Amino acid sequence: MNPVKPGETPRTPWIVGVSGASGTPYAAAVLRALLDAGESVDLVVSRASRLTLLDETGIAFRDAHWQDDLREWLARGADGKPGTFAPDIDAVRHWSAGDLAAGPSSGSYPAKGMLIVPASTACVAGVALGLSKDLLQRAASVTLKEGRKLVVSVRETPLNGQTLRHLVTLDDLGAAVVPASPGFYAGATHIQDLVDFVAGRVLDAAGVEHDLYRRWKGDLGAGFDTTN
Repeated sequence: MNPVKPGETPRTPWIVGVSGASGTPYAAAVLRALLDAGESVDLVVSRASRLTLLDETGIAFRDAHWQDDLREWLARGADGKPGTFAPDIDAVRHWSAGDLAAGPSSGSYPAKGMLIVPASTACVAGVALGLSKDLLQRAASVTLKEGRKLVVSVRETPLNGQTLRHLVTLDDLGAAVVPASPGFYAGATHIQDLVDFVAGRVLDAAGVEHDLYRRWKGDLGAGFDTTN
């Protein structure tokens, strides 16, 4: 369990926003790793992301049954196989994306920062422009104005000039832009390894400890298994 730092309360969560971009396994990996690290999580699942989640996993994320739906989602591997993980979601609090009176909508609400995984181009634009059209965007704006860590894992290709300018704006505002681009030097042999690499880089940007991937140590070929 991570110790309480000066200025934090016993429950000072990371806010995790899930937008409508493809890549719900990235969000699941980040959520599991945060919980494994002893962190508390405030979860905001956008309306668009629920359609993506349904399409990519077959899971309908419902506000009234969010605990059951979240548990089922986090239990799946990146290959869609159910029962791969056994998540403990007791440290998660869910806020409806349409609830602009929710805790994360205010700067006085204690939070360590916010991770948007995956981030769609529409989400990137909304945060960069300060639109605050829903709780996800509002929480991101609050994170920036309070000087807290904001990590944006954009998942789109190709990127046009407009989106690139929005990403530069976020960088200028102090956010960490972490594209959902997996690296292969860690010796990935499964789709979950590639997903965990991106999730790990998101957590690196947030300063959260994890063991999701093998770090580079300067040894060429160390990730290559010659027994296979």
